[in-house]
Amino acid sequence: MTDPVRSTPPLPHPSCGACATLACIWEVSAFKPGNVYPGADFENATCADFFTSAAVIGPVMEQVPVLGVGKAVRNAVEATQLAVGANTNLGTLLLLAPLAAVPASRPLVQGVAGVLGALGIVDTQNIYEAIRLAAPGALGTVASADVNAPQSPPLTPVEVMRLAAQRDLVARQYVNQFEQVFEVADQIECGMREGLALGDSIVRAFLVLLAAFPDSLIARKCGAPVAEEATRRAAGVLAAGRLGESVVDNAIRDFDSWLRSDGHRRNPGTSADLVAAGLFTLLREQRINWPVRFYREARGVRIEESEDCDLGFC
Repeated sequence: MTDPVRSTPPLPHPSCGACATLACIWEVSAFKPGNVYPGADFENATCADFFTSAAVIGPVMEQVPVLGVGKAVRNAVEATQLAVGANTNLGTLLLLAPLAAVPASRPLVQGVAGVLGALGIVDTQNIYEAIRLAAPGALGTVASADVNAPQSPPLTPVEVMRLAAQRDLVARQYVNQFEQVFEVADQIECGMREGLALGDSIVRAFLVLLAAFPDSLIARKCGAPVAEEATRRAAGVLAAGRLGESVVDNAIRDFDSWLRSDGHRRNPGTSADLVAAGLFTLLREQRINWPVRFYREARGVRIEESEDCDLGFC
């Protein structure tokens, strides 16, 4: 059987910019419950906005070794705001920039710790400016290192993120050297080796993550009990069986409806950020090559050509 992950010859080493753009495109193209995906826009953010954002951040991520992590995050947020006028990717950029700073010769799991340890107060200043510019919803206020304070704190990004690590999964990655990001990458790769199409592998990895960690964005907007309920429901979907079975596809559809039923306030956006970073990891390390089969094939008809599909799960 042809290896679905290595079904094409390796390409020349891909640029960080191309990896970042493609990772973001693949993330939003997967039918992840509760997120924006093709055919399921939010009122204030469309799939086209996310595709556009993916395109404009690529050149910035290409320059991370020159710009530095903090300035790259700020510049990428500025590019996104100019292009779509909305916060489509702040969490993703906070994850992609340190990964893009790792030298191409080093595995990301080894190199990211050195990148994080070298970040300084200037990086914090730029990251705080980026957060204020992106204006993410439901940030609230905190006693220490509040982003709405007149000046950023005299702390490094790792020190700042440590203060938020218990309540925000993106922040936690700065403290645990991107542990969950690399687990997501492994989950996606594992799904493809089992014969799942890339889109299904992404969805399963997303559900595995959400079942293990209550989504930070849901918790901020709706409170911890709702985030924990989303985690229980994700675990229930996984327990129902394998993607492609009708009972699982129905469970995914029901979960998607529940997540969307409160005006998209239950959007598991932090989980999506980690999925994008996991995809970047796979692309950057050439553990997955393109072109690649993205959607499930059924009855010999690719899903995008079928007229009898429901949320992309045929």
